[in-house]
Amino acid sequence: QVRLVESGGGLVQTGGSLRLSCADSGRTISRYNMAWFRQAPGKEREFVASISRSGGSTYYADSVKGRFTISRDNAKNTVYLQMNSLKPEDTAVYCCAAAKAGRSYLNIAVADFGSWGQGTQVTVSS
Repeated sequence: QVRLVESGGGLVQTGGSLRLSCADSGRTISRYNMAWFRQAPGKEREFVASISRSGGSTYYADSVKGRFTISRDNAKNTVYLQMNSLKPEDTAVYCCAAAKAGRSYLNIAVADFGSWGQGTQVTVSS
């Protein structure tokens, strides 16, 4: 069973960078397509980026394309989100999620994911 814990959030200035990590204590993360989502106060949870089981394919929301990079190290049971050129509108709680069986890395609706971490806060000051 996948058990996800995020880390790496914090307070950063506009233009800064952060690297988020999502570790699976269940050591099964290699079985799943994975994704990052975020939720800002008063807004719905939104897709940020996804990655296939092997790490060979990725997909990004238009709002983060060219600034964020998703990657994974299955040997370390960890998925990462490198965030560069951060903007105040990137402020949110960021969560990682494991896709349900049969979903591809292009299935990016919230309902396509069966396991979620608790999230880590990212705050970008202007």
